[in-house]
Amino acid sequence: MIIKLLEIIGEYFLFLQKVFTKPYKGKVFFRRLIDEMDSMGVGSLLIVAIVSISMGSVITIQTAMQIESSWVPAWTLGFTVRTSVVMELCPTIISCLLVGALGSRITSEIGSMRVTEQIDALEVMGMNSASYLVLPKIVASLIVNPILIIIGIFFALTGGYLTIVITGVTSPYDFVDGLTSFFRMYDIVYVLTKTIVFAFVISSVSSFYGYRIEGGALELGKANVNGVVVANFLILTLNLLITQIML
Repeated sequence: MIIKLLEIIGEYFLFLQKVFTKPYKGKVFFRRLIDEMDSMGVGSLLIVAIVSISMGSVITIQTAMQIESSWVPAWTLGFTVRTSVVMELCPTIISCLLVGALGSRITSEIGSMRVTEQIDALEVMGMNSASYLVLPKIVASLIVNPILIIIGIFFALTGGYLTIVITGVTSPYDFVDGLTSFFRMYDIVYVLTKTIVFAFVISSVSSFYGYRIEGGALELGKANVNGVVVANFLILTLNLLITQIML
């Protein structure tokens, strides 16, 4: 088991070494990068918005239930919701969501090319297939995922505000006052650092499991599952490590 794990880790780093080489053609790389950014960003925007609004509403209601006391300042609800959403819920939960939305798509796309021998055809043509196929996806993910997380934070806080307006558990003014209280720019640095690391994990791990497929459609399904499980595990583990280091 340990030997198998070390073998997979070694294959992963050799795969990354093959990916991070000079692109085949600059214009081709740029065109593929734009296409990947479009499919990753626009294709995931709706689900990110829906999940974020729901998450913001739920955390607002749950927090309001826990702090119903005249001893607690009125701005505490907004402050707690902002801290929970910005620091943890959006970067981690949405990243885990993107593993299923983007990661499985990447694994299926590259794995299908491996099964249909399109990757072998690229190798025969003298191209570095790993760099040609995977590098645009990783770079696009590093650009798009932080933007999706920031949009998710906006929608989550908006969902919390709408919940306050509808339920009336506190005044909108006090809620907004809490959202803006004790804000630290370092929190944004912390969030973006986590998001970039998670984006690299999602794109590289999903691509790796798709690229190393040997077999047919059955192996493609197994690779999809393995990619999602491993990426989620790494995200949760790295989330703990980054939090310990930065906070």
